[in-house]
Amino acid sequence: MTSKNTICLWYDGDALGAARFYAETFPDSSVGAVMRAPGDYPDGREGDVLTVDFTVAGIPCVGLNGGPTFKHNEAFSFQIATDDQAETDRLWNAVVGNGGQESECGWCKDRWGISWQITPRVLTRAMVDPDRAAAKRAFEAMMTMRKIDVAAIEAAWRGTPPA
Repeated sequence: MTSKNTICLWYDGDALGAARFYAETFPDSSVGAVMRAPGDYPDGREGDVLTVDFTVAGIPCVGLNGGPTFKHNEAFSFQIATDDQAETDRLWNAVVGNGGQESECGWCKDRWGISWQITPRVLTRAMVDPDRAAAKRAFEAMMTMRKIDVAAIEAAWRGTPPA
């Protein structure tokens, strides 16, 4: 990788599988160099995939197959801005449907434990509306959701019942 700053994500042996899934699922994502271990290490053997360079939505990352010692949590997440309900559904369903799990307020977790915020742009615009009552309505609607419902957010923002 040529970036000066790269996010390093720890995996328990399947960094290449994760990188391939991200490249297939998220726009502007790809798999780069795969480095195989030149010798045995605590959680792997010579020739095993040790690291994988990949890009997720334009962000350079490296996946390290470090073993089971460390687990991911919600303190780190990728936030992916979506343009409409179809894109929100596609990404959410890909993450959750590939062994992941739903969480609250647009968050989900992939099967490797990485957290994702699948966030429609309309939600972000609503939350920063100078009309604080409108922003609050959108926020309160979001707080009841798992996957974000764009039409419900728009209706709450406007102060009208959903269609």
